[in-house]
Amino acid sequence: MSIRRAATTLGALSLGLVALTACDKPTPLATVTVGTRSVTAEAVNKCYDNGKKLPDVAFQACLAAAPKEHHITVGLGDKVRIGVDPKLAKKGWLIANGSQLVTPELLKDTTYWTLDSGALFNQQDPQTGGTNTVKDVTLNIVESGDLTGRDTYGIWKIKLIRGN
Repeated sequence: MSIRRAATTLGALSLGLVALTACDKPTPLATVTVGTRSVTAEAVNKCYDNGKKLPDVAFQACLAAAPKEHHITVGLGDKVRIGVDPKLAKKGWLIANGSQLVTPELLKDTTYWTLDSGALFNQQDPQTGGTNTVKDVTLNIVESGDLTGRDTYGIWKIKLIRGN
């Protein structure tokens, strides 16, 4: 091998390594499936720190933020299936509709949960006690070690849009 060829190969290899080190490590994934349609999301930007606990201020901001990328249309009566990466399930996870907890318990070591869309889109009005059907909801999938949200490691957001 000539010196020129060796130098070119070494330069290409070095450039490739530099490019790889600039890449962000992907977050664990969460997937929402309705019928035959699915949407898969990584954790929201600044709402996951490679498995480190989120500060309370960051957790509150992430929980309140609107989903920007991921959405799926859901009909009333459809089953909403949520699947998470085993890494996420190991610590435990919760499902919230906005900031309202939907899961009755911490989901630990399980990677799958099913919800009825009616429970998500039919929301009780705190002032009147009546039920309103909303057009869309923000499904927050929260990696957490407890039910309070104080032990939170990440948030994945998917917007559910009510269909016919």
